[in-house]
Amino acid sequence: MTDAKDIGIFPASGGLGESTIQHLLKFIPAASLTLLARNPEKRAAESRQGAVVRRADYDDAASLERVFEGISVLFLISYASCEHEHRSRAHRMAIDAAIRSGVKHIFYSSLAFGGNLSKETAALVMRAHIDTEVYLEELARAHQSSFTYTVIREGLYSESFPIYTAFFDPRNPVTEIKIPHDGSAPGVAWVKRDELGEATAKLIAAYAQNPLGFPYSNQILLLTGSRVLTLAETVAVVSQIIGRNDIRIKKVSVEEYAAQPQNAPMLTYHGVDLSKEWATAWKAIANGECNVVTPLLGETLGREPEDFETTIRRQVEGQKWHELQLQRRAS
Repeated sequence: MTDAKDIGIFPASGGLGESTIQHLLKFIPAASLTLLARNPEKRAAESRQGAVVRRADYDDAASLERVFEGISVLFLISYASCEHEHRSRAHRMAIDAAIRSGVKHIFYSSLAFGGNLSKETAALVMRAHIDTEVYLEELARAHQSSFTYTVIREGLYSESFPIYTAFFDPRNPVTEIKIPHDGSAPGVAWVKRDELGEATAKLIAAYAQNPLGFPYSNQILLLTGSRVLTLAETVAVVSQIIGRNDIRIKKVSVEEYAAQPQNAPMLTYHGVDLSKEWATAWKAIANGECNVVTPLLGETLGREPEDFETTIRRQVEGQKWHELQLQRRAS
C-alpha cells in the first residue's frame, strides 16, 4: 500500500467522483485519501473519517498551486462541460500543477467516444478528452519512468440517456423526441455510472497497492456495457418502463434540434449556447464511435455489468418513491 494521504481525487464531486470515493473507501482507509473540491464542506463526512479535504477549482488557477502536495496518485476527473478549448486548458493547468507538486501517476476520466481507442472523433464533447490523452502521453515520454498515467474512457452513462434524447424526461414524457438522428444502428454500449465508479476505484486501488505490477500504466482503457442499444431501442426501453407506447424519435435538422427551448439552459457554458455544437454527438454515434463493447468492465467488477433496462427501471422507480414521500410530507 502507498503512504497515507497520497491518493487524490479532483474534483471530488459529481456522480462519478462520488461513486469512486465511496467504492475506494471499501478498499483503502479514509486516511489515504485527499479530496479536492470547489466546495470542500460537501466532503465533511469523509473528513470526519480521516480524509484530507482541500479546496480546488478548475476555474481558479491560484487554488491549484500546492493543492496536490502530498499526493502521489491522482484521479483527475474531467472538467464538467462539453467545451473544447476552455476544457483542454483547464485539464492541462491541473496536470501541470499536479506534476510540479510531485504526483507520479494520473488516472484520467476520459469518455467512450472515438470507437476502439481512436484519436479521431466527430463529437465536440470528446475533443478536450483527446487533447488531454495526448498531453499525458507526451508528459510520460518526456518524464520517462518518473511519471505515468492511465486513461479510462468511461462508457456513456445509462443515466445520461436524456442528453442524447433531447432531454427527455420520463416524468413528463413527450411523444416526439426531436434529434438529428433517426435512432437506427449503430448504437451505444450504455453502462451504469456507479459500476464505472466501482471499476475505477478498483483500478486505482490496484495501482496504489502494487505500482510496479500494475498492468495498465501508460495505457488507455475502455470501460463499456456488455450490450449495444440503438437510440430507437433505448427509447423503446424507457417507454416500456413508464408505460407508454406512443413515444418515437423524429429526425430533425441540427437547427430545429437546437431551437428547442429545453436545450439552451442545459448546454450553455460560459455564456455560450453550444446546442448546435452538441449535435456533433449524434454524428459520432452514427459513425459507430459508441458501439464498441469490451470485457474489461465485467472483468474488473468480477460480474456481468448491469443492463440498461435494469438501471433505468430502478432510477424511475426511485424517483417515483421519492416523489411519493414528498407528497406525503406535504399532506
